[in-house]
Amino acid sequence: MKRNYYLLRSGRLRRRENTLYLETGQGKTPIPVTNVGAIYAFGELDVNSKLLVFLSQNRIPMHVFNYYGYYSGTFYPREYLPSGYLLVKQVEHYLDGEKRLEIAKEVIRGASHNILKNLAHYRKRGKDVGGAMEAIEGERRAIDGAGDVQELMGIEGRIRDHYYRSFNEILREGFELERRVKRPPDNMINCLISFGNSLLYTTVLTEIYHTQLNPTISYLHEPGERRFSLSLDLSEIFKPILVDRVIFKLVNNRMLGGEHFLEELNFCYLNDRGRRIFLTEWDEKLRTTIKHPSLKRKVSYQRLIRLECYKLVKHLLGDKPFEAFRAWW
Repeated sequence: MKRNYYLLRSGRLRRRENTLYLETGQGKTPIPVTNVGAIYAFGELDVNSKLLVFLSQNRIPMHVFNYYGYYSGTFYPREYLPSGYLLVKQVEHYLDGEKRLEIAKEVIRGASHNILKNLAHYRKRGKDVGGAMEAIEGERRAIDGAGDVQELMGIEGRIRDHYYRSFNEILREGFELERRVKRPPDNMINCLISFGNSLLYTTVLTEIYHTQLNPTISYLHEPGERRFSLSLDLSEIFKPILVDRVIFKLVNNRMLGGEHFLEELNFCYLNDRGRRIFLTEWDEKLRTTIKHPSLKRKVSYQRLIRLECYKLVKHLLGDKPFEAFRAWW
């Protein structure tokens, strides 16, 4: 499977024949195009239109992050698997309130199942998360009865609140989470959640690009003018098993500490060293393989996201009802 390339240094990104080069004051770093799935630009890059055309020809999205490491935007190459029929079906399922709600409910069912899997893991290890699990189970029972997406989003929000309150039981001392703060994150754990969620959002967007789905038409989140909202939908399913598990490992194994963060006036973000540590663990997680019970073969975590896209396509085309991914381990 093609690799993600994380560019943390600033410089000029150029092409020469079939190779990309990152030119910095330390020299040139080659990036073989045939092995690139997506580029994540964290440093300040100088690019030109020739380079962007080359990325488009090779179907390579480039995700851009700002100085603080948070997502700014994506160079999304021209779609190479367009399907007018599927686009019509996507829109049809959004405009039909019942069809939209059916997909949105399944997204929350899958996401909450994966949250409970995480909590069950830590309950077995003596963590006091039973109360959070009971509260989340109670909210899950209300999913089927939700009358519209707004009501469903309220249920999802309460599930997340119960889950995040349990983080203080799971994480080691020094990484307390009083409340979830996003814009901007105000402490180390909020910083890690925001950074991880940005990485997942762009990873999901990369996988959507390699299917016939349109990333701007979504079902749980309201489509917006300046975002790929379908990526937000599918990210909800994978946050617990990708973002949260990476954070738990990095914090509890003391791979990250206070020395890896910077704080500025109620704004906390990872420094360069911290970012490298997180990205190394993130990339390793995406490339880790597990035995898929239906396919009877090993697939990577990143491939699971592509498979989720395919399942949604089948649902939209009426081939098979959508069943959101549920962790079995």
